[in-house]
Formats: sequence, structure tokens, C-alpha cells
Amino acid sequence: MVIKPTIRLKKIKIIKKEVTNMQSQVKSMLAMPSLTLANNVLANDAIRRLALKAGEKKIYHTLVEKNNSGSPIRSQEDKYYMLRNMLHSINRAMENKRVSPSVRRGLIKILVGKVLLESNATIRAFKEAYGFKAPGFLLISPTKRCNLRCTGCYASSSSANAEKLDYDMVDRILTEKKELWGSHFTVISGGEPLMWRSDGKDLIDMAARHSDQYFLMYTNGTLIDEKMAQRMAKAGNITPAISVEGFEKETDARRGKGVHKRILKAFKNLRNNGVPFGISITATRNNAELVLSDEFMDFYFEKQGAVYGWIFQYMPIGRSYTLNLMVTPEQRKWMFEREQHLIREKALFIADFWNSGAVANGCISGGRPGGYFYIDWNGNCLPCAFYPYTVDNIKQVYRGGGDLNTVLMNPFFQAIRKWQREYSFMKPAHEVGNQIIPCISKDHQREAREIIDATGAKPADQEAEKALKDQSYYKGLVACGDEVARLTNPIWEKEYIGPER
Repeated sequence: MVIKPTIRLKKIKIIKKEVTNMQSQVKSMLAMPSLTLANNVLANDAIRRLALKAGEKKIYHTLVEKNNSGSPIRSQEDKYYMLRNMLHSINRAMENKRVSPSVRRGLIKILVGKVLLESNATIRAFKEAYGFKAPGFLLISPTKRCNLRCTGCYASSSSANAEKLDYDMVDRILTEKKELWGSHFTVISGGEPLMWRSDGKDLIDMAARHSDQYFLMYTNGTLIDEKMAQRMAKAGNITPAISVEGFEKETDARRGKGVHKRILKAFKNLRNNGVPFGISITATRNNAELVLSDEFMDFYFEKQGAVYGWIFQYMPIGRSYTLNLMVTPEQRKWMFEREQHLIREKALFIADFWNSGAVANGCISGGRPGGYFYIDWNGNCLPCAFYPYTVDNIKQVYRGGGDLNTVLMNPFFQAIRKWQREYSFMKPAHEVGNQIIPCISKDHQREAREIIDATGAKPADQEAEKALKDQSYYKGLVACGDEVARLTNPIWEKEYIGPER
């Protein structure tokens, strides 16, 4: 078929008009303040796609080609793919109209503007004073109370637990970490965070008060009704990561009958109100293959609209802890290889807090630069939620005139950071220890126990005390860690360290 010249000219004119309009939009946007510009870029599908491509190239150039950190190139590639996938996930949410205007502004102003890009005077002042970078965030569990009673809960939570932090205490902690560290990111766990009440206020009230911080909340999702989703949308600075164990059968088996149906309702309420959400997955030896299957990923990411997924390999602590639920060393290796495929080839924004260790340059607990430490419902300050031992309580620290830096500099946390440096963190590329096994508690139990003994750290609860006295527990974790190392050391040597030599 021959296209007539008049038709061809009409098409050319239409294309020229579209290009002119695009150029006009871009020019007008460039004249706007930076945050307004970013907001308008995200709101415009065509310009956002162009920005996405440019962003990908910039991230690759910075992380992989320049690599100012001196990390192994493969580690830098892992970081690139994680950030690339985050951008694609946000883009998909925007295209599907799953982000409300207030949430979009929160993403730009806080998560991007303050958390990912900003290097403020407070951050620089801390480094000048202490010789290293401050932690990037805190993990806080304001309450131990929970409306569920899940098998193997790391916190041993239930509706009977009344332990909690007061509103003023949480407010002080959030204010202080911003003033001392320049930190604008906070992770909330529990118990069930949405059950926390203090002085007539709840977590959404706290997020609204600290509108310059971004909150990631781990929740079972059963309390996210239409009204709660609307409040989250209005706040604009909180994203829930909702716990699933698989599909309905697997989730209900651990969390209680009917829980999965309530989770699906929570997803719908969040979608309808434009609140981006993710899933939090506990991988065990019984469901490891299922939660990394194409069927699972399609259901939660494509059909339900999850933006991200955090994978937590079951840790044998808390209620009725058992080594028998841990993923096997062989499953751990398979999970690493499968996750690499899903991240690199499927562009899914998922992270495994053990197998994705290279993305974070290893273990990030104990107040490591860019990392975090954990404050529980009693005020105990722990390296992380899965290493439940402590030498400080924030309530006592405050009564004694101290602050978060007092906790940060205690001998327990300093010993953990020393181990991190000696093992892998910021070492020359060809000397970095295997970051597929980054966890001091799960993968390096010998060292974890030596640090507890040397610093006098105490168990934070009865379950942690039992584990400390349980020799079969200790020997089992050591044996498991040794076998995972045997299986993954060749991967680390060949793909990460070998090329650097």
C-alpha cells in the first residue's frame, strides 16, 4: 500500500505538534523549583518514562563505571539492579494510578529529597566529630501487643502483651535521630504497630507530626480498613509492608484462619487510596520454593499491586524457636540464585536481608554507618531485631543525661562494628568477606557469642536467655553457618572477588 503525500504530511504535522507540546512542557517544568519539578515529572507519564531511562543510565554510571566506593564490581551491579528495580516499581505504581498526590509529594520531598539524595550539615558534622558516618535510620517497635499469635513470632507477641513506649519517648527518639544524625527514615515493627496507642495518639499521628521523615511499617495488615488507608494517604509519608507466608493456605496456617482474606482487603483499601505497599515474606524450609515462584510473584506484584518485597529467612528466636524451620543450606544457595534471576531478569524490587548482603555492603546492624540499631517496646537497645541482646536501655540512658549517641558508642555495638570492618565492610575489593552470608547472628554465631561474652550483653527476654543456654541451638547454628559458607564461598570467590584480583 502506498501512503499518499497528503496523509504523510498530516502525520508529520501531528508528530511535530506532539514534540512541540512536549518541549513546551519540559521548558515550563525546568523553570519550576526542584521539588515542584520532580512532582510534575512523576505526574506526567511520558516525561516520567524519559526521566526513568536517564535515571537508569546515571545510576549505572555512578555505581558501576565510576565506583568511587571501591567495592567489587559485582556488588556495585547488585546495587544498580536494586535501585533500577525501585524506579521501575514506582513507575508501575504511577502508571496504574496507585499513588495519591499527597503520597507522591512525600516520596519526592522526603524519600528522594532527604533520604536518598541529601547530604546535610548534620550528617557532615557527625562524621567530623566521630570519624565515621552516622546510622541512616532506626528500627523501633513501640508496642509488643498484637492481635494475632503467629507460630515462631520473633517478638513472642500476643494480645496479652502490654509493654509499650510512651508517645513522648518515641517523639523524642525520632526528633533526636534527625538532629544528631540527619536521619529522615524510620522503620516501625512490633508487635502490631497499628495497635499502639499512647496519650490518645497512634502511629499515623506520629507520622503526621514527623512529616519530614519517611516511615516503613511492618504490619500483619488486618487493621488496615478503609479509614486507616485514608489516614495513611493523607499523611503521605508511610508505607506498610504486609506479612504473607505464601497464599491463603500457608498464610492462615501460621497467622490464623481468615487472615489472608483480611490481607487482600487491606491491599484493596490501600490501592483505592493511593498508598504504595509491599509484602514481608518469612521464608522457611517449608515454603522457600513457593515464595520465590513465578506464581507467587505474579499474584502479589502484578495482580495485587505490591511495589516491593522484603524476604526474611526464618530466624530461630522468639516464641517456640526451632532450627527445624530454618531454610536448609541447600535451599539458601538455591534462593540466592533464584533471587538473582528475579532481580536482574524480572526487574522485581525484592531484597533478601541475608542473600542480598552485597547490596548493603554486609551486615548493617549495631549502628553501622548507613545502618541502624533497634529499640524495642521496653526501651532495650539491640543491634537488630534478630540479635536480642543488650547493654543499654534508652529510658535509663535518657535519665542519665545521655542520648542516642551514648547508645551508639556502647562497647557491645562498637564490638559488632569492629567485626563488620574486619570481615567485609569498606575493605579493599579483593579482600571483602563473603557478603552472601553477612549476618553476625545467623551466619557467624561463633563471633556473635564471643561478642556477647566479651561485652557482658544481656538477653532482652526469656526466649533469648533460653537460646543463650541451649548448647544444641548454638551447635546447630554454627554447623548451619559453616555449611552455607561452604556452598556459597565458591560463588563469592568466582563472581565477586576473583575478578578483582
